[in-house]
Amino acid sequence: MSTAILTGPPAPGSSLDGDLRSLGFDVRTAAGPDETGALLAAVPAGERIAVVDPRFVGHVHALRLALTDPRFPAAAAPGALTVQNGARPALARALTAAGASDTEGDDLTGTLADALDADGVAVHRPQLGTLVATVPTDAEARHEARAAVDAVDDEAVRLRSAVKAHDGFFTTFFISPYSRYIARWCARRGLTPNQVTTASLLTALIAAGCAATGERGGYIAAGVLLLVSFVLDCTDGQLARYALKYSTMGAWLDATFDRAKEYAFYAGLALGAARNGDDVWALALGAMILMTCRHVVDFSFNEANHDATANTSPTAALSDRLDSLGWTVWARRMIILPIGERWAMIAVLTAVTTPRITFWALIIGCAFGACYTTAGRVLRSLTRKAKRTDRAAQALADLADSGPLAALTNRILGRTGILMLPPLVLALIATGAMIAAALSRPFGSDQTVVAAVFYVVFAGAAVARPLKGALDWLLPPLFRAAEYGTILILAARSEVNGALPAAYGLVAAVAYHHYDTVYRIRGGTGAPPTWLVRTIGGHEGRTLLVTVLAALLASRGNDFTLALTALAVTIALVVLVESIRFWVSSGAPAVHDEGETA
Repeated sequence: MSTAILTGPPAPGSSLDGDLRSLGFDVRTAAGPDETGALLAAVPAGERIAVVDPRFVGHVHALRLALTDPRFPAAAAPGALTVQNGARPALARALTAAGASDTEGDDLTGTLADALDADGVAVHRPQLGTLVATVPTDAEARHEARAAVDAVDDEAVRLRSAVKAHDGFFTTFFISPYSRYIARWCARRGLTPNQVTTASLLTALIAAGCAATGERGGYIAAGVLLLVSFVLDCTDGQLARYALKYSTMGAWLDATFDRAKEYAFYAGLALGAARNGDDVWALALGAMILMTCRHVVDFSFNEANHDATANTSPTAALSDRLDSLGWTVWARRMIILPIGERWAMIAVLTAVTTPRITFWALIIGCAFGACYTTAGRVLRSLTRKAKRTDRAAQALADLADSGPLAALTNRILGRTGILMLPPLVLALIATGAMIAAALSRPFGSDQTVVAAVFYVVFAGAAVARPLKGALDWLLPPLFRAAEYGTILILAARSEVNGALPAAYGLVAAVAYHHYDTVYRIRGGTGAPPTWLVRTIGGHEGRTLLVTVLAALLASRGNDFTLALTALAVTIALVVLVESIRFWVSSGAPAVHDEGETA
């Protein structure tokens, strides 16, 4: 239960008491700052507290935005202020100060919000747009405020704001026009975003099962169900925004289920193709690797630049000018094949073509989009004079996922000449040598193991210094390409039955760990614990281990498949247990992804 304290009796005819109760608040009335402080002290610990001016006039949704969003320790709008448990001492101090000063006739909540800001508590002030939230000081102003409230349909505003501001073309014009109403239907029946997210996952898994049948009817059903899953995927976020039901569990589910659904569908397509005698596991794994590396490019670039100073460039200015032309915005969003366009393409091609054609179209389209976005970001990085912060450098180091072998090689190398090379050069040398050896040497060759040792040394040296170079954000995607690519190449060249599906499972388990790292950093809680990275070896340790396993088991038939499967299961169990522990803990961020769909 939450408690709202009115700083005086409501005006005659005011619906404020009922509006607050409809938002889940127990309403209490004080006679002034002193009594407000007493009522505040009487509220049980752990409850959300709102302080509201009794003269408040505004939309219910304005109060909802200001007082019920769980993501912020404190939030305010004109005439209304809320704090969660951690900010209660600061609110008590602010009330004491307000009681010692003359605040009669003033908006006490505004004074308290300013005092909280000054006390180091960040107060979120939501953008209300056309919504009304005001504290009129006389009858005429009150009449005008009520007229302004009547002139705006806050339910229509609430529905519009439930949709992401920056979505893809397919999502904006083919999904959101009706999915927002599904979100409202869910809200009115008490359904939660997590329940809708789970329904979306289950629908996608059923779609994958249909694709795995290998029959045309199954493929058609799979395509239809994949689109239904995407509608539900849009609905869960819109429901969270519509009802302001953000949660730590929701952040985890929303962050990971999209990838789980898509990659499970790839596996379903590969199984279906195998039933018809067509082995496309290499294509399925290649598509997953391409998508994961592309996402890491996005994450690394954003983390490297979101708090950089002097963060401008001619390329960025050109992009901003293009954004002023409406059609270019949609064209540029479509050509990168975001999740809406991508899933629509996969659904249609699954229904009418074969898995092999679907995968090739996916790989070609995503490769083009990845090249387009990466080239633009490289140009921006080379032309801007941004100064990377220590936080950005640490985020890139965390995204690199370097393990104990990298740290060991750095201690051994000390200040040798190798460490004097730029980090990007070292990473390029390491990745190029590893992929070249895996491609050119026979499966199980000792030279491949030597290349993996070389990779460990150079990849470790690349992260020995803070990653503050203009292009250092490329290191994490390079390391992903090296690790995942090595696993794919070795599994494909082994020509062992089941090696590619086992490699698919291994890359999926490691990719989950990398996505989990991204969303922890995005939530401001930092990377996973050091013990986890050490336990699963870091990217360089896993790369070396897989090459050693290939060399030891090259002549032992299915043992390589069993080894990859065991490694995949072990990593999956370790990272899943730690991930679940974190996301259900009180320290996890209550956030919902508001960025562009990937």
